[in-house]
Amino acid sequence: MFFKIENGKLSEVISENVTLSGSDRFFGFLDYSENPAASEGFGFSGNHAVECAGTRSMLYENYEGYDFMSLNLRETEASDTPIGKVHIYLKENFILFLLENAPRAERTLRQLSEGGSFPGFDRLLNNFFEKLIAEDCGEIDSIEQEIADLEDELLESQGGSFAREIAALRKRLLALKRYYEQLLNVLDELLENENSLLSETTLRYFKIFDGKVDRRYHTILNLRDYVTQVREAYQAEVDIGLNNIMKIFTVITAIFLPLTLLVGWYGMNLKMPEYSWEYGYPVVICLSILIVGACFLFFKKKKWF
Repeated sequence: MFFKIENGKLSEVISENVTLSGSDRFFGFLDYSENPAASEGFGFSGNHAVECAGTRSMLYENYEGYDFMSLNLRETEASDTPIGKVHIYLKENFILFLLENAPRAERTLRQLSEGGSFPGFDRLLNNFFEKLIAEDCGEIDSIEQEIADLEDELLESQGGSFAREIAALRKRLLALKRYYEQLLNVLDELLENENSLLSETTLRYFKIFDGKVDRRYHTILNLRDYVTQVREAYQAEVDIGLNNIMKIFTVITAIFLPLTLLVGWYGMNLKMPEYSWEYGYPVVICLSILIVGACFLFFKKKKWF
């Protein structure tokens, strides 16, 4: 679909009527999988999109007369969901979006083109970026709440394993971190405006947007630190539990160690005077019980178990 931007309004046109030599401004979006060579009809190279198709990296490059950027899009929170991509060709009076498995971007562009008030050519690209990350704010807040709930559950729980939950949160935050890192790199290149394709107004909007992305990036880093603290607290709880178990085994071993000495002593193949004593057997039994009781009371008094 192609649109002509005139006096703050949009009018849909066919691709043959997109003229790049005059003062009129246009933008369009196409499905890359259906027409990979669509960009070549407007004086762009189709090789850029081909080289970036299917990759997990974002980039921004300057060419003679136009800029090219390739963006990854987070369609859903699920890690196994295919990454959507948008290849964007930018000229002074024309923006072409090639969508590769990117329904979220298509919805965004349709909202921009079907809305009652169009933001204008200068804000089109900026509004597209803004809408793409709008849903991430809710996801970041949700992750923060999940970490806080996990921390409370960890402190209140007497047992249980939280390793899977912690690993899942770290994985989600890592995906967000990589996404915003690459987005910041693209914005740095875009703000360079090497080909002078962006107006001062557009650059001002993107500087504001860059600050917003940077704040979210640092929020994600803080959440990663928060998860790390929760993981360390969980590991400390696990270590305390293991120490308690080892302490119990040590106490039990210490209690029965004197009995082991008695067994070894009277197990020797020697003739001892106690063997002929009629009270020898009951005395050994009573002595064993006395030793166990004394050790038990001693460890209990020391609060070793």
